[in-house]
Amino acid sequence: MTDLIDSHSHIDGQEFDKDRAEVLARARAAGVRRMIAVGTGPSIAQIALAADLAEREPDVFAAVGVHPHDAARIQPDWWPELDRLARLPRVVAVGETGLDYYYDHSPRDLQQDAFRAHVRMARRVGKPVVCHVRDAHADTLAILQDEGAAEVGGVIHCFTGGPDDARAYVAAGMHVSFSGIITFKSAEPIRAAVREVPLDRILIETDCPYLAPIPMRGKRNEPAFLVHTAAAVAREKGVSLEELAAAATANTSRLFRLSAA
Repeated sequence: MTDLIDSHSHIDGQEFDKDRAEVLARARAAGVRRMIAVGTGPSIAQIALAADLAEREPDVFAAVGVHPHDAARIQPDWWPELDRLARLPRVVAVGETGLDYYYDHSPRDLQQDAFRAHVRMARRVGKPVVCHVRDAHADTLAILQDEGAAEVGGVIHCFTGGPDDARAYVAAGMHVSFSGIITFKSAEPIRAAVREVPLDRILIETDCPYLAPIPMRGKRNEPAFLVHTAAAVAREKGVSLEELAAAATANTSRLFRLSAA
């Protein structure tokens, strides 16, 4: 059995409240040995749920941050609490943060301000930054470079760009993470991007409960389904599933300093 790490999940969310123990058991049985729960939501209390889950489950780690959709909700008293959460030993990253110009649920200037503040926090606490990007690659790269994100590293999660975007993120010192989208018929630009990302910069994720890969499309996504994404990424890279899994696991462990956590 191939060992995998789900580098981006939302298993702390309400979608899993009724059967979280079973979901985690299926993940472990499928070879997903570690999972990162990414705390997001419209309140600090919801963001903190990921850190709470990581405290209870030995193979779950957490990231904390304000999703760009919620940037307009941020209150001044959120920042000290986010800083506190980000310093917890089981919290291994800051985010997801970033820019979403596809939905524009928050004004772009507020998204940019929040993104910059998150990168600064990541540098302050010495942990990598998890970036959400939709239709905003140029501005994302500019902010990552302006704020010195390469100092702590980071990942463009659930990558939806093309080969040129992928190369630019790698050049900026970032990792690139691929989700179940890579299995979709319409995802040829993303598959082409996989071929451009060096093996030592690739991560894989579910982003569950969203984006279940083919052949699980239409179901609630969960970490056990990660093997389908891993197989698709391996095909595009022209390597075996075992080689891809070993590389992605090593990359995720190194980026998020999981041995130290």
